[in-house]
This record gives sequence, C-alpha cells and structure tokens, in this order.
Amino acid sequence: MLDAEEVQADAAARAESLRGEREVLLRALVVVVDDRAVHGEDSTGIGPLVCELLEEGQFHVDATVAVPGDEIEIRNALNTAVIGGVDLVVSVGGVGVKSRDVTPEATEPLLDRRLRGIEEALRSSGLSAGATDGGLSRGMAGVSGQTVVVNLADSRAAVRDGMATLIPLSHYIIDQITEF
Repeated sequence: MLDAEEVQADAAARAESLRGEREVLLRALVVVVDDRAVHGEDSTGIGPLVCELLEEGQFHVDATVAVPGDEIEIRNALNTAVIGGVDLVVSVGGVGVKSRDVTPEATEPLLDRRLRGIEEALRSSGLSAGATDGGLSRGMAGVSGQTVVVNLADSRAAVRDGMATLIPLSHYIIDQITEF
C-alpha cells in the first residue's frame, strides 16, 4: 500500500507528463473568506500568496474575490466560479470551528462528487508540516460540473503546504474530468 507521500509523488509525475502535452494554462479563481479582507483590511496577503502559487503551478488566476464569513456569500462566490467555467476554485479561510467558519457548509451543496482523498491528503500534509489549522481543517474538496473546488485553512503555512499538495493532484483530477 502506498503512503501519502508516494501518492503525491505519483500524482505529481503524472501531472507533469500531462502538463508537457498541454499548451494552454488552466484557469483558477481564488475566494478569500475573511470579514476584514472584504473591507480592504487584509494584512495577511493570503490572496496574493495563493495566486502566486497557482501561477507557479501552471494556472492562470482569473480573479481573487473577498467575501465575508457568510454561508450565502461564500456559496455565491463559489457558484459564480463554477458557472464561469474555471478549472479550479480555491477558497481560503472559514474552515475552523468558530461560529463564522461556514465555508464547508457553503461548499457541500455545490459538489457533485466529494474528493475525500484530497481532503485527507491536505489535512495529513498540514499536520506533517506543523500547520495545525491545516491539519484540523474541516475543509472540503470535490468536483462541481467540470470544476475542482477546494477549501483551505488561511494561515500562510497551511496555504503553502496545502497548495504544494493540491496542485499536482488538481492537475490529475482536471485531466480526468475533462477527458471525453
């Protein structure tokens, strides 16, 4: 049986070989769930960090959207990304246990299929890297139509580690769901 690191390495190798065949960049959208960021007070720089990591992972980021910790606002932002046809939407924040942490509740109704393996890989890698919020995240991952939707915790450590885990896996999943 393969461990998590071997699965990630295998997915990364497959994604790299497929990426060589692909000439167009994949499209992504970032949703930052943070009441302060909505009012322009985001001092964490999480949105730009996610964009930078996505671009390094061969994604074109269409936009970064900030929404408050409100289930309807989050669902609308995620749904807009799916309807807009992006390949990957990454939400950051709102996956803890505080009363305003409702990103998983907003995400679940949009998903056609959950990707529990990605959810667990993100939590496992978060714990391994010492990103406690990433390891204890209630974040979800799944497919909605032709879009991969993933929730990440909002610390810099959780984002860096989560994106390192997510990018090769997302390339593989996107290739799977766009094969006809």
